[in-house]
Amino acid sequence: MTPPSRAELVDHLVRTGIAGQVDTPRQNNLKHYRRLVQGDPYYQFGLTFSQEWSFAEVLALMSKRCGVVDDETYLWGIDTIDPDRTVDALEALAGRIAQAADRRERVMFATGHPKNLHATYRAWKDALAERGCEVVTGAAGYSYDVSGEHPPSRRVLVWRDEVGLVMDGKNPRHSHHPFGMRAALADLTERGEPWPQLVISDHGFAGAAGEAGIETVGFADCNDPALFLGEYEGKLHTTVPLDDGYLTEDYRPLSDYVLSRAGLA
Repeated sequence: MTPPSRAELVDHLVRTGIAGQVDTPRQNNLKHYRRLVQGDPYYQFGLTFSQEWSFAEVLALMSKRCGVVDDETYLWGIDTIDPDRTVDALEALAGRIAQAADRRERVMFATGHPKNLHATYRAWKDALAERGCEVVTGAAGYSYDVSGEHPPSRRVLVWRDEVGLVMDGKNPRHSHHPFGMRAALADLTERGEPWPQLVISDHGFAGAAGEAGIETVGFADCNDPALFLGEYEGKLHTTVPLDDGYLTEDYRPLSDYVLSRAGLA
């Protein structure tokens, strides 16, 4: 398949709703921004921040970095992700992937959206492995309890095709938690193995990696401000704004664009 041009990719993002007018509603965005400001760890993704962010500051940053409506009085309805900001971030990712390939770096991939983003990460992982990069994993089988979430409450870290995700014992699960990444890094340390030099992930996997000082590219929806704040404070290399709940095939043009820009197609 021929990779899309930038203009074709922007059109695809808007047509599918991955960017442009997105399905993530305004009221949900604002609720998550408030939860982050209130210090709720579920919305902090394992990150700590050097400043006390106000709600107005978070909204302003999300408007600048993601493209949501910068109006505190707009409380309900459709919100937006700027597709040009999405593609700008993807191009930054492509540059970083190209650098990793040239240097044959150690890389790690993990996702809190296994039903949506796993195949995209796997494609990039395979391309880097073919160029001699070492794909790093750790702490397979590590488990933790998330009582209060939809049962079953036990989560287990697994590596499917060398991409990390959590399962409930039977099914892959959506996850905000940083615990899996923290466990993987601790396991590498205990085994005397070096940490990855680049992490590509989302949610708590990305937050925990960035917090640990690893160069990290994170993917985030417009209701997930933590990674954008982390990028602003220098803890993430890049945060890619996009609606993260679409089908695997919807992200294929995005994936192909990155590989082409990185010279790995």
